[in-house]
Formats: sequence, structure tokens, C-alpha cells
Amino acid sequence: MKAFIGFVALAIAAAPALLAGEIHGTVTCQGAQDNSNAVVYVDSIAGKTFPAPSKHAVMNQENMAFSPHVLPVVVGTTVDFLNHDNVLHNVFTPSACAGHFNLGTWAKGQRRSYTFKEPCFATLLCMIHPEMEGYVAAVPTPYFAVTSGNGSYTIKNVPDGSYTLKVWHPTLKAAQKPVTVKGSTEVNFTLAQ
Repeated sequence: MKAFIGFVALAIAAAPALLAGEIHGTVTCQGAQDNSNAVVYVDSIAGKTFPAPSKHAVMNQENMAFSPHVLPVVVGTTVDFLNHDNVLHNVFTPSACAGHFNLGTWAKGQRRSYTFKEPCFATLLCMIHPEMEGYVAAVPTPYFAVTSGNGSYTIKNVPDGSYTLKVWHPTLKAAQKPVTVKGSTEVNFTLAQ
């Protein structure tokens, strides 16, 4: 019985070390319509690599728009572009970091895929519908979030430690701050043009 009680006490004492923290805060986007669509992410961590998920991420073409408007993924992730509209769609990017890909044109219910093999903030366009624009943010760690309309974000399961926290927005200047995560950590940003 004493051994069992000792084991339980040890497990309780060790539990906080096994739990990951979180980074949360607000990004204020000066000059933008609202505070949404900023990608907040932990930059590369020395000595650590993160495998891409086997499950593909999905960016829809729906109601003549890319949805979500901004899609963050870990580098190496394959993104499926799925057409939900009753018209033909195309996906291409002028971004060099994504190899200037052009996936061609396809009909409703069909999809095309592309693997983002390096860190990249790729602009996505449709040759048929020039008003359509979306973004894929391929970042080096799985610790990322996209801000809501009020600018709030939460990145969960971040191991305690010191990192560089970066934020990217489609139309505003990027920013970064050093952060030390210990449990729940608040980091706020203000972005401008």
C-alpha cells in the first residue's frame, strides 16, 4: 500500500511537467477591416523537426471564395483544393515559395492537391474568377493559430520553453517576439501597414 501511495504522489508531482502550456492573446490589425486572418505561430525550434500529418488539409472553393480564407499548415502538408461550386474553378499561385504552381481547372465535386514542402506564405488565385483570393501559410511547427474577428487566438499544447513567436497577415507587416512559455502565457501584437 505504501508503494502505491508513493507512486500516486510521484505521479501527481510529475503531472505538471507532462502537461503542455498554451500561448494566447490578441492581434490588433491596424488598417484592416477587422483583426481576423493573422497567423500566429512558433518559429523553428533548434534540434526539432515535425512530420507532416498524413491526413490532408482541405481548402474549399465555395460560394466563389476560398474557405478558409487563410489556412495554416505544417511544412510538408498536402492541401486538397475541393470545388463545391456549380462552376469550374482553378487554383494557381504567383508565390515562388510554392513553385508558382498551377493545378489546372476542375468541376464541382473534384479536387486537386499540392504539397507545401518549405516554409511559405502562398497567395492562391483562380484564373477564371479573379476576385477569388486565399492564402496557405506553411509554417515550421504545429504550434499555430488564426485570429478571430476580434483578434483573439490560442495556441494549445505548447511545451514549456523559450521560443520566437511570429505573426503573419495577408496585408500587414509581419512581427515577432521572444516568448517563454510556462503554463498559460499571454502575448499580444499590433500590426500595421
